[in-house]
This record gives sequence, structure tokens and C-alpha cells, in this order.
Amino acid sequence: MKRILPIAVLLILTGLLMQVANEYSRQRDRQLFGTLVNRVETDEPVIALTFDDGPTKRFTEPLLQILSDAEVTGTFFLTGHEITENPDLARMVVDAGHEIGNHSWDHPRMVMMTPRAVRRQLAQTDAAIRSIGYDAPLHFRPPYGRKLFVLPWVLEQQNRTTIMWSVEPETDLAFDAPPQDLANHVIETAQNGDIVLLHGMYSGNDSTRAALPLIFEGLRDRGFEFVTVTELLAHQTSP
Repeated sequence: MKRILPIAVLLILTGLLMQVANEYSRQRDRQLFGTLVNRVETDEPVIALTFDDGPTKRFTEPLLQILSDAEVTGTFFLTGHEITENPDLARMVVDAGHEIGNHSWDHPRMVMMTPRAVRRQLAQTDAAIRSIGYDAPLHFRPPYGRKLFVLPWVLEQQNRTTIMWSVEPETDLAFDAPPQDLANHVIETAQNGDIVLLHGMYSGNDSTRAALPLIFEGLRDRGFEFVTVTELLAHQTSP
């Protein structure tokens, strides 16, 4: 019995520590190392729409057409694996004038990865992005928004900024929520300097694609200008 009690206490403490670490890894506005941005402080009515994952064969072109019709420029956080599978579609994103970011090679949870594995994920995706002719600086968005020790440490060593988000309608509501509900959520909660997390290149993103024209109209009615993440960072008010 005397031996069992310390073991039980250790297991409980380990479980609590893991729970705390898990919750911390999901925080949108903080990480242990380096620079993280989930929005910027600015007096200007600017907002960045970001699109994660892809490119994909069926839905990249329709998404780009929706953005083109509304003359909206966004930031696409693409995966290296999908870029190499669909290089022509990835080039279409670049040719349309959108910003590209690194979203890992194959979208794994990068919380418990070794430094070597993290560097490989970053480097392979950087190479894929450069191969389609994109030569601007590359920000990084962690898959699932998860980061803890190693990932932010490696990003800091590489002087890279972690880009998170401040508005996430698909999570707060649901991916299949009615388009008007998704749009209203963004329109009503948006503030100057926000970064909006969206997905639009998979079959389960029908509601998001349908919501986009409503989002564009509603935010413009409120006086917002759509900018890329890099442009948004330039609007950061000096402390």
C-alpha cells in the first residue's frame, strides 16, 4: 500500500501536467518561444482572411474564382505534400496575387516532434513553395494550431513568425453551419487587425465557400479593407 500511493500520486500529477500542456499548446495568442501573431493592434479597419490546407484538385479554382470576383486578396497556408501533388493549382494561387504561407509538409500534430523532424517539415514545404515561383518571406501556421516546446523553439531559431488567428467561425459554429450564420459570426465579431481562419478547398467546406461573398459584403459595409497577413503586420501600431 505504501508503494502504491506514491505511484498513484505520480500518475495523477503526470495526467494533470499533460492536460495543462495540451491546453497550452492550443492557445491562439501565446507560445513559449519566438514571435506569435494572432491579430495586430491597429486603428485602421484592416482584416486578413486566411485559408488553410490544399491546394486540391476540385475546389482550389472555385475558391480562387470567388475571391477574384470580389477582388479580395487572402493568405493561403498550404501543405508541401499537396503543393507537390497539385503544382499547377498552387501556381494559380500565386499568379492570382495571394500570399502563401507554410502549413507543414503533411499536416501532422507537431507538438511532440523532434527538432530534426520539425526542421524537415519546414524545409520540405519551403522547397515546395519555392518550386512554384513564390519568393516572398514565408510565415508558418502550425497544423491544428498546436505548438508547445520544440516547434516554437525551432521557429525562433529560424526567425520565423507563427501566425495564428483571432476569428474562427468554422470552429465556433461548425464547418457545415448555414452560410449566413458563418458570415454573421465573422461580420459581427470582426475588429480592426483581426486574422480570420477559414478553409475552402475540400468537399466539407461548401458552407464556407457559400459564406464568403456574404462575408465580403458585410465586412465592406462595415468599412473593412482585406489585406494579406504581411500587409496586416505592417499596420501594427507601435507600443
